[in-house]
Formats: sequence, structure tokens, C-alpha cells
Amino acid sequence: MRKNKKNKNILLGITGGIASYKSCELIRLFIRSGYSVKVMMTEAATKFVSPLVFQELSQNPVYLDMFSLIKEDNIQHISLSQWASLCVIAPLSANTLSKIAYGICDNLLTTVITALDKDTRVLLVPAMNENMWNNPIIVENVKKLKGIKKYSIMPPKKGELACGVYGDGRMPEVKDIYGKVISLLK
Repeated sequence: MRKNKKNKNILLGITGGIASYKSCELIRLFIRSGYSVKVMMTEAATKFVSPLVFQELSQNPVYLDMFSLIKEDNIQHISLSQWASLCVIAPLSANTLSKIAYGICDNLLTTVITALDKDTRVLLVPAMNENMWNNPIIVENVKKLKGIKKYSIMPPKKGELACGVYGDGRMPEVKDIYGKVISLLK
């Protein structure tokens, strides 16, 4: 299924993190604005919010595994990458950020990111503990991704984190992510 340039198809990747519940509101905003949304989740993400929630909100199947067949799709990582007008990963864990930076394709989400057309934009929205965000390895991986034109990164905000610490690492507000997506689709 090739993407139609007139239709805006948003592929939303969700990785493991407490901020994954915020992606529910993000899907609602996209749907209300007339966008089609498909969700792919890492296995860790399914521990925070059930795929069924995202399926109901997006009105599309949720993609979890490269080797599960969903009736209308042929090879999932190729059909999803061709369908997407834009890909958003929110929240983006330190683990998946590092895999993307190094081209590691060991799950559906990272494989789809690698299979995207060179002109398909990807918005990365990291959310993690402050120590993880400031880890020199993560800092280098962010710098590497910023150097690749197709990637845009919305850095985490300062605020109270799930672990009770106040610092950098909060996922940006949903309305701000939505605004950034709209600007990238223009």
C-alpha cells in the first residue's frame, strides 16, 4: 500500500516508558484533525498501556511483531514504511533511541524506521530519567541523529519525573508534539 501524498498518514511508534499513556491523547488529536494513525509498539511499551487501547483510539490494528500477519498487510515493515507520511516516536526510550542511532533492527519499530523512505520525516520525542538523558552515550546518539536530515528531535522537558526526581526527562506536552507534527507535515 503506497502512501497518498494528499492523505496524511501518521505512523506512531510507542516505546516502553511511563509517558506512553500520553500517546492516547496524541492519537485523539490526530484523529480529530482528520489524520489516519497506525500504531506500532515495542514489547516493553505493552507493559504500560494495552495495545487494545491504541487500537480503539486509532481504529486500526496495532503492530507489535514483525512476524505476525495482519490480513491487509504484506511484509509489515515495508508496508508500514510505505504508508507513512510521517513517523513519530513518542515516548522514545533510551534503548530505542540508541538502536535507531546505530541502525539496529531487532524489532518491528526499529526495522520500520530503517525501512522508511529517505524523505519520510521522523519526529523523535525522548522521555526518560534525567541521568539517562544526560548519559554521555545518549548525548552522542542524539547528536548523531540530529546530524541526519530526516530526524527531528523534541528534547525532554524539565519537570517531575516518574521516579519522583525533578529534572530533565519529561515527555513534552502533547499539544506541543501535535504542533510540531503539523509543522513537519507542511
